[in-house]
Amino acid sequence: MYKTKPVIFLCPLFYALVLVSSCKPKTETNPTPQAGERTYRMGFMNSAPRPVLDLALQSLSIWTQRADAAIISIEVPWDSLYAGVSAQQYVANNLKELINYYRGKNLKLWVYIDPANGLDRSANSDKLKALGKSITQADVQQAYRHFCVVMDSILHPEHMGLALETNLIRGLSPDSIYQAVKAAANGAAQDISAFDAAVKLSVSVQADWAWGKLNNSSYAGVEQDFIDFPFIQELGISSYPCFAYNAAADIPDDYYVRLVQGHSIPVFVSEGGWSSMTVGAYTENPKKQKDYIARHEQLLDNVKAIGVFQLTFTDIDTTALPAGTPASLNMFAGMGLVDINFQAKPALSAWDQTFKRSLVAGH
Repeated sequence: MYKTKPVIFLCPLFYALVLVSSCKPKTETNPTPQAGERTYRMGFMNSAPRPVLDLALQSLSIWTQRADAAIISIEVPWDSLYAGVSAQQYVANNLKELINYYRGKNLKLWVYIDPANGLDRSANSDKLKALGKSITQADVQQAYRHFCVVMDSILHPEHMGLALETNLIRGLSPDSIYQAVKAAANGAAQDISAFDAAVKLSVSVQADWAWGKLNNSSYAGVEQDFIDFPFIQELGISSYPCFAYNAAADIPDDYYVRLVQGHSIPVFVSEGGWSSMTVGAYTENPKKQKDYIARHEQLLDNVKAIGVFQLTFTDIDTTALPAGTPASLNMFAGMGLVDINFQAKPALSAWDQTFKRSLVAGH
């Protein structure tokens, strides 16, 4: 059962730890890339081996040299909002300075806001559960919608996701949770569209689940997600194929293309990666990770993607994780392109080689 995703050490200049994640669709597509060109922006969510400000700043200074986009992917800060911190205060205090830094680097911004549980797609957010609340409640949905509006109005992202891995939530959670996420995201889309016609709205889907690779089933696709979230103008994709294939060469050429067959809509990878270390039954190594980054370049070209993000630039030092962190996080700890000491792994050179291609997209 696929239930978890990375915990990211994120220190946006002034804060420590963040746990991880009716408009008609546009018909525009990216041009076919020529040799030496790419249609997609490349970037990361700021990460550090440990929740130490200096390490976060060191990471930031390194990865922004090999990126032309950045992503913020977070759960709603339910504990702060229900403790009386306004959404405006939270965003201004915890995110605004980081975004100013990104803008100073001329990075395009993607923002993804998770109304569900980023670590367990079968349940409510842990912070909501601690408050005795659920996304199924009207006041919680309204708080989420307001937070989304504030994030957009203060940060002004070019791209905004209103729910993460929706097909995975639908597959693993009680239907009441999925229906609440669906209602909340559609409501937030209406709220944002009423005042901001520029931001591109989306949700993300989990590619490996859609292909039936995480639950031993056949290909299911994501057609239901297009029906349930009609506001999407572009589609985010979450993809961790190291949990589905032994080698990157085994990934089908149409791994992303098939998800959007019949839909003329821009596509980007909102999160993903391949571990460089063996964890449990998954035998991985640095060469496999490098092979994946090179293979991923082909998959992105095939779908004429507009963006690709690794949530982690650095590996995660699991010895520094707070008590109570799920042990399954180890599966994602080795997905950085540098290790916990900022030493480059072979995959970094593959990323850099792709980044050297001329960007031809305007997204």
